[in-house]
Amino acid sequence: MAVTCMDIFKFLFAVIFPPLGVFLETGCDVHLAICILLTILGYIPGIIYAVYVIVDN
Repeated sequence: MAVTCMDIFKFLFAVIFPPLGVFLETGCDVHLAICILLTILGYIPGIIYAVYVIVDN
């Protein structure tokens, strides 16, 4: 998988506000809901999940 310029911005947004990085990658779906829940429960799990979604897709 090649890293594009947009991926760099997604990773940056995933660190600052994890649901935004997931939204840019997948749109409004179940991944966004999971990321919002994980971010509310703990900021670090939200970041980890956001990075996972960006890398996986």
